[in-house]
Amino acid sequence: MKITGKKDMDTWSATALNTAPDSENRIHSDELAREYGFEGGLVPGVTISAYLVHPLVELWGKNWLDSGYANCRITSPLYDGEAFDVETDIVDPSRANTTLVRRNGVISAHAEVALTDQLPTPPILRKDKLTDLDYKAPNASRAIWQQLKDEGCRSFNYSWSEDTTQIYLSNHNELPKLLQPTEGGYANLSFLLGCSNWILAGNAFMNPWVHLQTISQNYRAVGRNSSLIAQMEINKTYEKKGHEFIDVFVNLFDQRDEMCVMTINLTAIYKLRGS
Repeated sequence: MKITGKKDMDTWSATALNTAPDSENRIHSDELAREYGFEGGLVPGVTISAYLVHPLVELWGKNWLDSGYANCRITSPLYDGEAFDVETDIVDPSRANTTLVRRNGVISAHAEVALTDQLPTPPILRKDKLTDLDYKAPNASRAIWQQLKDEGCRSFNYSWSEDTTQIYLSNHNELPKLLQPTEGGYANLSFLLGCSNWILAGNAFMNPWVHLQTISQNYRAVGRNSSLIAQMEINKTYEKKGHEFIDVFVNLFDQRDEMCVMTINLTAIYKLRGS
């Protein structure tokens, strides 16, 4: 990928893809999203986050997959088929700030992205029992979140393979080569952060809900045909301007050797005002 100059920023341009139009979270469907005043189904926050780090994966390569940090914050909706720019400000050789700008000039998201010189001590896999993916979760509420905080959350297994590959651009060839299924085959941020979304919804059913922010730390790249164990802890719940928020910590482990591959702090609105 060639990054072209725009003012004092480097700019990568692409077209948004709604990677979850059939999700149980119907905020990604046109019908329900419009009921809440949006133009259409929302592009998932994890997909927007992948856009925010895309230029740095191109720049830093596998180093970022092995030790990258990203703090991604969604501030405005992005819609399927919508053209956008990601502007990258390189702070120094190991740090950058990125901003996703819709073609109407509205900022949709921004991130701090970095290479971590010295990785934090990784978490250790707890021996929680894995839950079947078809487990029927209770409806989300403050009482349920408190129960999960007190008693512990359910763990889940997610696979990155040729059959389950989730990409964030409609054209595989527009991905960095490390992430292309026919090239490097490594898992992208949309899938990895998606695991935090899935385990959250797997523990308590929410519809609709909105992903707002993730703070993530990579510990090593996730290669093709990897099986991951996701474990979650509740940090806090709170109310703001009529919305109900949930903040959780999610750790991802490689099932083969039980080593941590990523930590994620996810913040979301689990109950929208008026729902």
